[in-house]
Amino acid sequence: MKLSAFAKINWSLDITGVREDGYHLMDMVMQPVSISDEITLAPSGGLSISASGFPRVRADGSNLAYRAALALKNAAGYAGGASIHVQKAIPVGAGMGGGSADAAAVLFGLNRLWGLNLSGSELEEIGLTLGADVPFCLRGGLARTRGIGEILDNYPDDHHFWLLVTQPCRGLSTGDVFRAYHESRNVVHPDTEKVLQALCAGDLALLSSSAGNVLEAVSAAIRPKISAAAEEMRRSGAVFASMTGSGSAVFGVYRNRSAAEKARTDLSRSSGKVFLAHTQSDSIRILEEET
Repeated sequence: MKLSAFAKINWSLDITGVREDGYHLMDMVMQPVSISDEITLAPSGGLSISASGFPRVRADGSNLAYRAALALKNAAGYAGGASIHVQKAIPVGAGMGGGSADAAAVLFGLNRLWGLNLSGSELEEIGLTLGADVPFCLRGGLARTRGIGEILDNYPDDHHFWLLVTQPCRGLSTGDVFRAYHESRNVVHPDTEKVLQALCAGDLALLSSSAGNVLEAVSAAIRPKISAAAEEMRRSGAVFASMTGSGSAVFGVYRNRSAAEKARTDLSRSSGKVFLAHTQSDSIRILEEET
């Protein structure tokens, strides 16, 4: 079986508190985008994983795709295994949920390959033990995620948008970013309700005035190229530009495909690799499946 595991962007990211166990309470609006890894699954006596595309991706027990397979196998009491290959294309350490997308695709695919017939909600429960973004990457769509990822609400996603995405610098430590956030002052919070209103209506002007990422300022203080990339996208015609997740990828939203393509030509001269992408509904897509 082959599957596409799609990246995500954060239209907005807010922190609403911290639990007693130290986990941050989040309020995020996310949507899949058309940049994907390819996951290949085959039946096997045990579990194994390999990876290609990015030399920094570890193909061992620490890989989230492998951990997802092991968690599903243990939860279902399944005796067999699978070989997993991850062909990476989603930028690594970018805040685009690449590892979570791979884990979600493995849960979804092995549920079918192994004939487990677990429900979507059961897969999401397993996914939450792996990471806060995994339930969203299983479900897809335009979604608001709260708590530690366990509260997930979907909204109509009739409007899809053309984007440019770039990773202007190396990734950041999520722990370092959150520590810097707690030391920061004068945090500007996004208006999440208006962000959802804007996306449901396709209102880019309202989106620009209401969206935001509370981690962007502190991440950009560590990696100044983040704010420089966002500003460059705005100069190239982006209606809205922001960092996604805790960084270091930056995306810009354009009024249509032709505007995004023109800007990509200009930005590629100075910013290195720039992805042309669009938002979409599905977060996982089956490419090949033997029956």
